[in-house]
Amino acid sequence: MSHRPKTFQKESITVEFMVRQLRESVGVEIEALNDADASTRDVTESNLHRPGLALAGYVDLFTHQRVQIIGNTESRYLNHLDAAAREDAFEHLTQFPVPCIIVTAGNPFEDGLVDRAADEGIPVYRTPLPTVRFMAALRGFLTDQFAPQRTVHGSLVDVYGIGILLIGKSGIGKSEVALDLVERGHRLVADDVVIATKQEGPIVMGSGTDLVQHFMEVRGLGLVDVRAMFGIRAIRFQKRIEVVVNMQLWDADKEYTRIDMIEDTHDILGVDLPMVQLPITPGKNITVICEVIAMNYLLRHYGYDPAEVFTERLRDQIRSEGASVPARGIEYFEGDYE
Repeated sequence: MSHRPKTFQKESITVEFMVRQLRESVGVEIEALNDADASTRDVTESNLHRPGLALAGYVDLFTHQRVQIIGNTESRYLNHLDAAAREDAFEHLTQFPVPCIIVTAGNPFEDGLVDRAADEGIPVYRTPLPTVRFMAALRGFLTDQFAPQRTVHGSLVDVYGIGILLIGKSGIGKSEVALDLVERGHRLVADDVVIATKQEGPIVMGSGTDLVQHFMEVRGLGLVDVRAMFGIRAIRFQKRIEVVVNMQLWDADKEYTRIDMIEDTHDILGVDLPMVQLPITPGKNITVICEVIAMNYLLRHYGYDPAEVFTERLRDQIRSEGASVPARGIEYFEGDYE
């Protein structure tokens, strides 16, 4: 299969989808307080809003397009008002087409206000989670939903905890290397089509598609179900992409890296990821090299750079003995007995 990189970003999701995913994927307990049609209400951004000033009557800067969160402060403000004033305050919200209203911390919410929201087609929900915890969970979910994404042709494998993205021309052997890594105990994230999602900061997460999931296409063999064949420990549903390995046929006229293992970068969604240009030649064990790439990346992450250590050792040798033939580093042991 061949795929052209394509960048896309969701413009909106329905409130119905948001609530369902909060329950099923995020594990948030949330109940509907009215029967307003949530499939017709759209959420268009990841920012949330607590409508304290709007309830008090100031709506000039009211960001009504955001999900409205009624926490302890807003609930107590409404409860200290008499019935007429409470309805007037709530009217400041319902006059706008807000996506939905979510009451946190299990606070009670008057039936009359719930019915008033239903009359305007505004779904109202309640969760027992404290406001801060719920907003963090919802904001994280929405940030992921509205993050820019790109399809990448390659294979993503978790090797020693490092997300290695194998890229290269179609047919060069990316799936075979990924399958060999899985057989050696590493974990497959996605094969053939990787969905790259940009998170806050220089972080790119990778995952598979809902259709392909953990199936692999191996030329000459066909489809392989990695999860069924190797078990649940052989897969991951998502992983941060940390190193890109560009597999390419050996070119005698091209200069390849020999000292610094990682010096090139590969741009995905505006994030420059370290990239290894890996030439393919007969007899080269690409799987072991990928493991070494992951371990070397870990060493560099913890402050140990083999290239710097070797360079410093070479400088010391030159300073101490000049440019003469290097001295033997290890003496011969005449009695080498087991």
